[in-house]
Amino acid sequence: MTAEPSCPFCTIVQRNDPDVREVYRDDQAVAFFPTEPAVLGHTMIVPRAHAPLIWELRDDDAEHIGLLISRMSRVIVETIGAEGLNVIQSNGEVATQSVNHVHVHLVPRWKDDAIGRIWPPETHYSEHAKDETWDALRDACRGLRL
Repeated sequence: MTAEPSCPFCTIVQRNDPDVREVYRDDQAVAFFPTEPAVLGHTMIVPRAHAPLIWELRDDDAEHIGLLISRMSRVIVETIGAEGLNVIQSNGEVATQSVNHVHVHLVPRWKDDAIGRIWPPETHYSEHAKDETWDALRDACRGLRL
């Protein structure tokens, strides 16, 4: 298991943070409450192996995290009665990633909670720009095999 000494999530993974409110742990991941939750029940999932960005995860860790997201989401919604849930995962500073260790936020939601909208109300991309992006990604995905 790789770890970075200065990474706060690696500290949690190694059980060196006495204040962490851990809710789940297995051989590949840990789930815990952030220090400043957006809402009650806000839970974070991190892989135990240090990886700064999602595209740097090992395939087995990515598969495991995906399954854990689904199962933990169900547990959160059923346990605290959330009306919905956001799954948020950011990569890079421009995407608001503040800790360089892959992490997923499971954020329970209720009508009229303090979070509000997370998407812009509208965008103004030209059809040409959308088609160019679609072509580039479609072409790149032709070589993608799972």
